[in-house]
Amino acid sequence: MEEDRAPGADAFANAVAAEIPRLRRFARVLVKHADAADDLVQETLMRAIAAREQFQTGTNLRAWLFTILRHARAAAARRAARSPFLSPETMPEAAISGGQEERQAMRDVIVAFRRLPPIHREALWVVVVEGLDYAEAAKVLGVPAGTLRSRLSRAREALRRGVGLEPKGGGDAGDED
Repeated sequence: MEEDRAPGADAFANAVAAEIPRLRRFARVLVKHADAADDLVQETLMRAIAAREQFQTGTNLRAWLFTILRHARAAAARRAARSPFLSPETMPEAAISGGQEERQAMRDVIVAFRRLPPIHREALWVVVVEGLDYAEAAKVLGVPAGTLRSRLSRAREALRRGVGLEPKGGGDAGDED
């Protein structure tokens, strides 16, 4: 064991460890299978530890980790595209059994969410689920704040249409009472 660790190393490790559940949730948004998501989180943690000196104290650790996770996902996607084997992403999903209306409604939301383009899915996730403000989310996603707002608006609209809360033809706003 090293006894001359950097004074903030333990605090950094604890802060990173506290973000693991959020990293897992975001990874599940980016990749559908739990094993692939766990691998992505592990890669993110290894990259974060290796780049600890690049983290600026006082900035948003979660946003920094999410950025690393997105970059790791992009690298994995590039590797998978060159691979002659099927990735877990291309495998069909198992059917969800149910029968209760709430379960079906949740399934409809999940299906509609998965149908969103990846850029809209990511924007919606980091703002709505992870609670990042627009400026932090825009930084994580590497886009201007206006672009993020546009993506969020389109994602929310598509999600509403996907669960049947808006007419598919984009009807007139004045038609509703």
